[in-house]
Amino acid sequence: MTVQNDDYILTGERVAEDSPDRCQGITKYGQCQFRKVPGSTFCSKHGGNSVIEKQKKESLNNYKLTKFKGRLCELSQNPNIKTLRDEVAILRMTLEERLNSLDGPADLIIHSHVISELVIKINTLVTSCHKLESSMGLMLDKQAILQFGSEVVGIIGDEISDPAMLDRVANRIMALYGDLGNDPTAG
Repeated sequence: MTVQNDDYILTGERVAEDSPDRCQGITKYGQCQFRKVPGSTFCSKHGGNSVIEKQKKESLNNYKLTKFKGRLCELSQNPNIKTLRDEVAILRMTLEERLNSLDGPADLIIHSHVISELVIKINTLVTSCHKLESSMGLMLDKQAILQFGSEVVGIIGDEISDPAMLDRVANRIMALYGDLGNDPTAG
């Protein structure tokens, strides 16, 4: 129903003067005569819709927060979450794709800022990954590798009684240790 007043047009349903659903808005003719928007104390003309929009926004925010908390819980239960290797790989692939998309030196100069930022992010993430793995005891230093090799040779020595064969096995393990960190395809 539409009602024409001298100054404006009100749209909505009229209610009785003593109705609890009456809009609390005040006009130059007194209290508004139309039904308030559910969840508000005002009709749509007097701002009742903004209350509904606010409620919808709050509801959406609550939904997103609940979804975020659920995803956080899901990720925190994942045993592989404490590694940043996937993120490093994604950044490196992004850098590679960016570099492959360049047409020449001019493009390199134009995109140098983005490329520099990707390199810095990769460096930061690799450093964080290294610190995380070190703090979790996932990294072996050379001394730990030597100790491990020595213990392996000891175990093998308990099972093999031929000293010449034991020397050959120990030498191969030590040679393998010497090759650590070297690129087997280089040379």
